[in-house]
Amino acid sequence: MPISDILILSNGPGELATWVRPVVKALREQLGDDRSAVRISVVLSPCPNASGKEAEIAQSYPEVDRVQGAGNFWEFLLWGKTSENWDWRDRGVVLFLGGDQIFPVVIGRRLGYRTVIYAEWDARWHSLIDRFGVMKPELVARIPKKYAYKFTVVGDLMTEAGELNTKNEKLEISEAIYSGETIGLLPGSKPAKLAQGVPLCLAIAECIYANRPQTRFVIPVAPTLDLKTLAGFADSRQNPVIELVKGATAELITPDLPELPYLKTAAGVRIELWTRSPAYDLLSQCSLCFTTVGANTAELAALAVPMIVLLPTQQLDAMRSWDGLPGLLANLPVFGSGFAKAINWIIMQQVMRKGHLYAWPNIWAKTQVVPELVGKLQATEVAELALDYLNHPEKLQEMRDRLRSIRGEAGAAQKLAKLVCEELEMQNA
Repeated sequence: MPISDILILSNGPGELATWVRPVVKALREQLGDDRSAVRISVVLSPCPNASGKEAEIAQSYPEVDRVQGAGNFWEFLLWGKTSENWDWRDRGVVLFLGGDQIFPVVIGRRLGYRTVIYAEWDARWHSLIDRFGVMKPELVARIPKKYAYKFTVVGDLMTEAGELNTKNEKLEISEAIYSGETIGLLPGSKPAKLAQGVPLCLAIAECIYANRPQTRFVIPVAPTLDLKTLAGFADSRQNPVIELVKGATAELITPDLPELPYLKTAAGVRIELWTRSPAYDLLSQCSLCFTTVGANTAELAALAVPMIVLLPTQQLDAMRSWDGLPGLLANLPVFGSGFAKAINWIIMQQVMRKGHLYAWPNIWAKTQVVPELVGKLQATEVAELALDYLNHPEKLQEMRDRLRSIRGEAGAAQKLAKLVCEELEMQNA
């Protein structure tokens, strides 16, 4: 195969972990590791859920040769100029793995490359894109027949990412976590979510532990968080929202290895802190998880892990990770908090009135597969629901089965990589 470039367009941490990571592995398996023959570059676009460390995460993937962060994206999109003045080979493919689907159209035309889009639920620009790899056949059924030849059902990349972790990587967590009932707490990664989520989850853990002392708790710590920062949200001196949500406090304990660091609540409950990311191997062992809305719900669904989704409204400016224009407005300097409160008030009114769904598995299924709890949540009430599930394991199994039925088939990364290889061969023909 003549020398080629593969340019991957992506954006947020979820896309990098669950789409980019398995795909670049599959590409190297199929195309080989000769960088003089095939070079893989990643260009990131702005994302309201971004942490600022996306470029660093992409650079950590050994299959990737070059990475440009989101801060330089618009100059690249508009003028084709990268921050390091990258050169581009004559032949190549632009692969879309997150962002806006118009981006590969513009960039592919400028570079003269073939274009491939991975689409979960929506595919656009049918006449301008060369190939689409989609998650489920239902999406193909909605496409005009004259473009159907461009579409291939490849399956679910997120399931692929979960299998990649659980099958191919050694677990480095204490055996105690895996012996018996484990509950995962996923309070979020942004300060506004953590301010409510951490103390509320800790209080829920205390309520459950009082009834089921055999239960162990663990927080998969986001890679953008250090432990002291996380612990600050459990400290009433640093987090005034604790009183607002009637949450629990805790102190950070950092024992010697191999024991994990943990938060110890005032009631003596221990919540272990798991810092390796992505944490699919850990999550797959959980009996139940508590999580906020966002990519976490999709990842848990891909792993078929039962979950209860929490949308506390005690602090209305907390939810600033909406997509599109609402997300951009909510994160503006100075005025962002006001926009966030207004946007979330409107959204919460819609939730209460119309039963809108915000957890990804519920959106995909168009019904409530996993519970979504919205409002001024109280730890005792949330814990009662969790205890009902834990005391009736058949209910948890039913949720697992329904989550498995929602997602697409496995093997998506290899199939998508094959599409990219076919497009390279077509361009080189």
